[in-house]
Amino acid sequence: MSYTETIEKSSTARKLAPNYRVLLHNDDFNAMEHVVEVLITTIPNLSAPQAINIMMEAHQYGMALVITCNQEHAEHYSDVLKSHGLTSTIEPAD
Repeated sequence: MSYTETIEKSSTARKLAPNYRVLLHNDDFNAMEHVVEVLITTIPNLSAPQAINIMMEAHQYGMALVITCNQEHAEHYSDVLKSHGLTSTIEPAD
């Protein structure tokens, strides 16, 4: 007679925190140069050409993706953009 022993192993894998998108919305009162400057000074490692592309996308389409990151950072970046007079929201990245 033979039998098979089953050993249950509990999972120790950590679930990754979901990412969030920081979105910049177009407005009719901030100068383009101001938007670019705020983006460059707020978002780490964002180059001037990247900031210009984000600003132009928001200007042309009403909204642009700024960065995708964890929720804590997304809330921080969005809050800083808002503190400089820009319109920003976050949403889950799915």
